[in-house]
Amino acid sequence: MPFGLKNAGATYQRMMNKVFHNEIGDMLEVYIDDMIVKSEEEIDHTLHLKRVFDQARKFNMRFNPEKCTFGVKAGKFLGFYLTERGIEANPDKCRAFFDYPTPKSKKSIQTLNGMLTSMARFVAKSAQHALPLFKLLRKETTFEWTEECEGALQHLKRALSEPPVLTRPVEGEKLYLYLAVASEAISVVLIRETEQGQKPVYFVSRALQGPEVRYLQIEKIALAVIMAARKLRYYFLAHSIVIRTDQPVKQLLARPDMVGRMLKWSLELAEFDISFESRKALKAQVLADFIAEMTTSTTSEKNNWTIFVDGSSNSQGSGAGIILENGDGVLIEVSLGLSFPTTNNQAEYEAFLAGLRLAEDMGAEEIKIFTDSQLVASQVSGEYQTKEERLLEYLNLIKTKLAKFKETEVKHVPREHNARADVLSKLASTRRKKAGNQSLIQETLTKLSIEKAVEVMHICAIDDQSWMTPVHNPPPGTFGLLGITNCAPPSGRL
Repeated sequence: MPFGLKNAGATYQRMMNKVFHNEIGDMLEVYIDDMIVKSEEEIDHTLHLKRVFDQARKFNMRFNPEKCTFGVKAGKFLGFYLTERGIEANPDKCRAFFDYPTPKSKKSIQTLNGMLTSMARFVAKSAQHALPLFKLLRKETTFEWTEECEGALQHLKRALSEPPVLTRPVEGEKLYLYLAVASEAISVVLIRETEQGQKPVYFVSRALQGPEVRYLQIEKIALAVIMAARKLRYYFLAHSIVIRTDQPVKQLLARPDMVGRMLKWSLELAEFDISFESRKALKAQVLADFIAEMTTSTTSEKNNWTIFVDGSSNSQGSGAGIILENGDGVLIEVSLGLSFPTTNNQAEYEAFLAGLRLAEDMGAEEIKIFTDSQLVASQVSGEYQTKEERLLEYLNLIKTKLAKFKETEVKHVPREHNARADVLSKLASTRRKKAGNQSLIQETLTKLSIEKAVEVMHICAIDDQSWMTPVHNPPPGTFGLLGITNCAPPSGRL
């Protein structure tokens, strides 16, 4: 079959799988035209080679002697070195990365990222450490090599100067998964626990894209599990996986009210043998980056809050859902019932104002507010004009409250990215078990936020010359009103 055809590689691989189906996985590994015969004992190696040669001769296959090597304890296969210790990185690739000069353009950054990708399985948190390099590749970013970029490059060079040795799991062995979540990247490591200690099997990491950056911290943890299951699918199918985490991922994926992506992820993980347990100490030096499960940026984000709001109104009633989360992982969910009739736009504004009031109570200084209402987001940002009188009152009140924060940002997000707030706005009577630093608050708002308080005229004292004296203190034998202490005339006069 000519190799110029697009499906030539896949067709040839199917043929090799058919020819050596009894040997593959036992003594032989085959990837298209690369083959390696492996033996634990030297005495068995000759027998294994004979079986492979006999099978190849049976189907009239021939080997090129110039490309064959026999009786070695280490060899290159698919760009990696296979030794008695395990799978090791190609030293030529590591040396090329270490000797790579400081990039001068986006093209050189792309070359550097390509080299890193080929060895990412040996680098813990590779995507997180390479974030400054990734950001230089954005179309709207002009190339500028900063100290942060230089620091990231030097860290990656140090990591690849002494890459760890990855081990191969034994059939039926239980494997353990550790997670690490940052604000813009997620990482996992699959490890074995042996008598010699904890041994890494595979490092996986990737940067968060688009709306993933705005996920709640617990959702990022779930996304890290999904990423590991997709990338390491064959490990998950062949072994029992124990996920060691201190976050309530198991409870989150088992909730009966899941919607959207969480429901999809839960169904996707159902085919694997996965269990959860609390994190244990990581003693291996190569796993030091996974000691902290959840990390944030170096600056304190305690007073930086992300807010998701949504309002809903229908014939049965109105409600608002608010979710607040800060950089320390504190999560607050509010399901707010509205006991007065509103339009859908008014409910959206009430949810927005409720989020601002709660952020103010939490001492927030910088806030990012996400709403799936295009109208509210555009009117608050000034892109749309507000003509309706009642909505204009809401808008003026929002601008007053926004001025109290040091920095504010209002963005519109699609409804599917605001699903949890949408559920809270519709399910005002839900009851959920609190876990960790997460709390669900359920309240009822009894009046419009823009409703003005009624001004009351207080009459504290009445002298003898006042015209109200006969009413307040009527003469004997006459009728009057007793005990009047205040009144509220419509025009301010009686």
